[in-house]
Parts: sequence; C-alpha cells; structure tokens
Amino acid sequence: MRALIVSALLFAVPALASEDIPDQYPGSVLYSKPIEVIPGVFSAIGATAPPTYENGGHNNNLSFIVTDEGVVVVNGGGSYQLAEALHNEVKNVTDKPVILVFDENGQGHAMLGNSYWADQGVKIVSHAAAAAEFEAYGPGSLLAAQDRLKDRAGQTRLVMPDETFEDEYIVELGDTRIEARHLGPAHSPGDIVVWLPGKSLVISGDIAFHERLLPIFEHTVTADWIETWDSKFEALGATYVIPGHGHPTNMDQVRRYTRDYLIYLREKIGAHLEEGGDLADAYYVDQSPYAHLDTFEELATKNAGRVFEQMEFE
Repeated sequence: MRALIVSALLFAVPALASEDIPDQYPGSVLYSKPIEVIPGVFSAIGATAPPTYENGGHNNNLSFIVTDEGVVVVNGGGSYQLAEALHNEVKNVTDKPVILVFDENGQGHAMLGNSYWADQGVKIVSHAAAAAEFEAYGPGSLLAAQDRLKDRAGQTRLVMPDETFEDEYIVELGDTRIEARHLGPAHSPGDIVVWLPGKSLVISGDIAFHERLLPIFEHTVTADWIETWDSKFEALGATYVIPGHGHPTNMDQVRRYTRDYLIYLREKIGAHLEEGGDLADAYYVDQSPYAHLDTFEELATKNAGRVFEQMEFE
C-alpha cells in the first residue's frame, strides 16, 4: 500500500497543496510526519505556506538517508526544536546514528537547526557560498525566527558548518554513494543538490520547486538559474525528485513549475520591455497560468519586478 501511495505522489499529477491545510502532525513541531519516498530515503514535507508559529517554521523539506553505516540528514532545519523533532523521527526508523548533515543553502530554514546537530556532535557540511551567506545574514534570520516562533525557537542559535566545499562532496557509506553537488548559480548562493546515483533520486533543495510559487530574490539571476538547470540539473536524469518545497515528484513536474516558470516570466517581461513598459506596470504582467500555486499572492508581483530589474540591463 505504501508503495502505491508513493508511486501516486511521484508520477500522477499531484493534488494542489493549500495554505489552508492545518498542521498535519499535531504531535510534533514538524508540519508533517516523514514519509519513505523510496526504500531508505525519507522526507518530512514542509508547509507550502510562509513560515508561521503554527507550522513551526517547517516550510521546507527535511530529508534523511538511512545507510548501512549511519544516517545522512539533508537540511539542518529552521530551529533547534525542528532538528530535534526530525532526529526523533530518525530514531523511530533506525537505531543507526546520524553521522552527517548537509545544509542545502545559507537560508535560515536550512541552517538554524545546526545548533541542535552540533550539540549531538554531528558533522555539518555546506557549500562555501552558503556558509558565507549564513554568516552575513544568519543573525537577521535568527531574530526573525525568534520573533515568529517564540517558545518554539528555544535553544536555537547560530552555528556555522564544520566544513565547506566548492564543487562536490562525496561520501560512500556501505553500498550507498551520496554526492552533494554545487551545479551552478540558481535560487540562492551556495545551493546544492544531494544526488543518489544508485537510486536515481535527487534531493534538489531550492533549485527545484512545485506546488508553491518559487521566490526570486534580489541576488537570484534567473538566466543563470535556467542555464544551470539545462546544463547540469537535467543531466542527472533523476527518476525521483524531492524538491526544496512540495511533495516528492518527478522531473517533469519540477521542470514545469521551476524552469518553465522562469522562462515564461522572462518572456513576459521581455515583451513588456520591448513595448517600452516600465517597472510599475511590470509587476502586473500576466502570470495567471501559475495562479493556482500556493504563495502566488505573496510572490508573483515581487518576482516580476525583480526580473524586470535584471532584464532591463541584460
């Protein structure tokens, strides 16, 4: 039965996520209980809404890989308590220790939970640019999390990764090969994917989205993101994708809501520029094909404005 459920998640057109769905795991600070995506790979799927006290700040996917020699966690988590809650779920699955944590980028929801893992003596690894991003902006992320999560932010503090890398960080644990790779510029500085070639599964981090609209930050260069996708991410040939946000799925789905959205928005803004349009009107270019996605209301106009500002000087 579980295999049928996971197959439906991966290969059927998914039911639309909703910001109105209440917390799905009331007994835990986690928004949802981890599911086994394929044998040995689990993910606790975060809310597709912005982080709130009610969802515990768990609005991204927190994953773990069980190997013969220990457990590898992908994402430190958005708070000490979130990381601790994920660890409790690991213990319910296996008695093997967590031996390594990868932070998928330098955002607070990927790194603020490092404080818990450091207290457990677990090695934490990220890309060098992600570590630099967290060093620069982590204090602000911590203050925002404390304000938002209140008592649920208890014990959360800033802890930097123990080790960083530039291109790839590979570990062989029994018969499981895990490749953390920086494929190139994408959503935010230091984005990495965690690729399991023996399982044809990629934990994509924020390189790939679906079920919610992706955010374009001031430092997000959309042309580079598309290039990274086309030249490196697609080349993985992954059968299974655990995106940064949204349920586990396949390459077709994340392509539709990440690469294709970026291309669509750039085409709309490009046409607007050719017609002599200005920034004020650029905010309202037609993005209706994506209006069904969660966080559309929060992000669509911001995304359009930032793409306009980039393309104006391309």
